[in-house]
Amino acid sequence: MRHYQFSAQIERDRESGVYVAYVPALPGAYTQATSLDQLQINLKEVKELCLEELTAEEN
Repeated sequence: MRHYQFSAQIERDRESGVYVAYVPALPGAYTQATSLDQLQINLKEVKELCLEELTAEEN
């Protein structure tokens, strides 16, 4: 199993208070949550899903 390390950009919407995050290195890797704890869980899941979709050349 390969191990990867990614940086995520996280912002909080001032009006709704929702946290929004995306991983610039993974196209399509973005998510949102109402708490940082849930955002971390969501980010892990979306990174795994995006990595599954990569072809052998992209991986």
